[in-house]
Amino acid sequence: MTASINTLEMQALTKWLKQERESQQLTMRALAERMGKPHSYVQKVEQGERRLDVVEYVWYCRSLKIDPKMGLMLIDQTTTENK
Repeated sequence: MTASINTLEMQALTKWLKQERESQQLTMRALAERMGKPHSYVQKVEQGERRLDVVEYVWYCRSLKIDPKMGLMLIDQTTTENK
């Protein structure tokens, strides 16, 4: 089994999270401040260098004021398309 950080699903999820941040005109620093994290945390997530666990993912989505279920549906859709 491939590490989840290197999968198409994770790439789709991090791309979506970045697009959501940018659509709100938030910088990485501004999002990191909302989360109480260093800006490098957001940078590593968006560049695929850091994987989010489930709880961190929910916190990330809450900080962006987006529904975590949308990202899960994206993962499921990406999995289905690549079978």
